Parts: sequence; C-alpha cells; structure tokens
Amino acid sequence: MKKGIVLLYLISSLAHCSLVARNAVAQQAEENGVPVQMVVTVEGRHGAEAPEVGAKDVLVSEGRTRDKVLDWIPARGDHAALQVFILIDDSSNQNVALQFDDVRNFINAQPSSALIGIAYMQNGIARVAQDLTGDRALAGKALRLPLGIRTINGNPYFAVSDLVKRWPKTNARRQILMVSSGIDPNYTSADLLDPYLSSAIDAAQRAGIQVSAIYTPSFGHYGHSYWRTYWGQMYLAEIAERTGGEAYYIGMTGPPVSFAPYLKDFAERLNNQYLLTFAARPGKKAGLRSVKVRTELPDVELVAADSVWVPAP
Repeated sequence: MKKGIVLLYLISSLAHCSLVARNAVAQQAEENGVPVQMVVTVEGRHGAEAPEVGAKDVLVSEGRTRDKVLDWIPARGDHAALQVFILIDDSSNQNVALQFDDVRNFINAQPSSALIGIAYMQNGIARVAQDLTGDRALAGKALRLPLGIRTINGNPYFAVSDLVKRWPKTNARRQILMVSSGIDPNYTSADLLDPYLSSAIDAAQRAGIQVSAIYTPSFGHYGHSYWRTYWGQMYLAEIAERTGGEAYYIGMTGPPVSFAPYLKDFAERLNNQYLLTFAARPGKKAGLRSVKVRTELPDVELVAADSVWVPAP
C-alpha cells in the first residue's frame, strides 16, 4: 500500500515539474520571442546597385508590433551555401530550348558554394532529371527539349508543392526558378485565387523556399490564348511576390527574346541576400505568420516572403 502511495506521489511530482518547466519555457518565449530565420534580398531602387545594409537598418513587424532583429548575416563566405532547382514545364513550347545556352551559362557562372538541380513538371509532380550537384556539366547536360504536350503537366503548382515536399531541410538557402507559362489547366476562374497556387505558396513559405519564375509560352492553343496567358503570368507573379522571389517577362504572350537578362538579374539577387533572424511573437501553436521586412534607408528595398513559419514556443 505504501509503495503505491509513494509511486503516485512520484508521478504527481514529475507531472508538476513538467508543467512548471513548460510554463517557464512559455514565459521565456513570451518575453524573448521565438527565433525565426528567413532569406532577404537587398535591392537598389531605379536599377541602382544594391548597397550594404546593416542590422540596425532592418525593421521587422507583425501588424503594428515591431519584432527584435536578432541576427543579420550576409549570405557570403561561410554562409554562402545555396541550392537552386531549375523547374521546367514539360508542356512548354519546344522553342524554349533555344534559351538553354543562356541557362547553362548561368549554371556555369554560379560560385562553388551553389548546388544546382534540374527538374521537369510532369503530371503534377517534379520529375528530377538531375539532383542537386556541384558538377556544372552534369546539371547542364540534364537540360533537354520539353515534351511539348499540353496535357503532360497536370498543374505547375502541384509540381512546385511536390518539389518543396521532397526537398530535405538544410541550412543552405533554397531557391526554385520556374520556367513555365504559369497556366493552371485545373482551375479556370479568374475571380478567385487559385487554391492550388495558394497551396504551393503556403508550402514554399513554410519551408522558407523562394520561388522565382521566367515566363515561357505553353504548347498549342494555351500558348497564344490571351486570357489564359494573362492569368498564368499573374499567377507566376503572385507566387514570386509572396515567397520573396522575382517574376520575369510580365505582360506579353510571345516567348522572351532571351533569358540572359533575367538570369543575370536572378544571379545578382542571389549575390545580394542576407540571412535574417528575428524574434517572432509566440503563438499557442505553430503556423504561418504575416510579416513585413523593410528599411528606412533611401533608395533601398528589402524583398522577402510576406509570411513565415513560426514554430510553437
């Protein structure tokens, strides 16, 4: 009988200690915030060269609440690790292959700290042709003619979500460069935000992956349907804007003359990125939180995702 009483007492004491510890952690999180990291790109306005920005110049806010900046590290040197997946729509017009020399030049110009992967959008998945590699020749060799069949790609945003889901978590910056018309054949209403696009944005934000996009026409009728190409480009702009990336070639239905200027700009963005750590307000549970990153420096913009994943305290 006494043994049973002692056992109950020990269990009760352990439970009490656990509760006290959890309350202490929660109180500390309430006071200090939850550390959250995100990638931020520094841009000079009006085409000016991106300047150096210090931690004291960075402002982070959730609504009207200012969050404390804990760290602001240039993505260079020991912090330059980078992973880029070039995700090509297999329903693209095959003329896009004329741009592949520009893509190979971009791959070859990346620093040794960068790993490059090549994948194709097929039937709603990201079919990896070359996994992330430091071998520039292997990555360039994986580029091939798209199949040019409209129905081969179920949905470009399914493919983005699939790639994000299968991408192992890492401390390196992670970037997706989509080459697509952005057209979603599964959703045709222009009145509401595409739910599949929303899911891809949420997945990328949760993983801290930035998505950029270069528009290229689809094969066949979809490639010159103004209504579809207009909304496709708007969707590409949406996913890029909300994940902290950049969308290129907005407003026309024909193919770009050259990818070179877009790839040059994309490379410059990668060279002007910082790793931001700030103290987010703790919540009762983990979830995506709207956040705004800005600076009051003149002629400078900070580009980042508009939401970030905040773990539970």
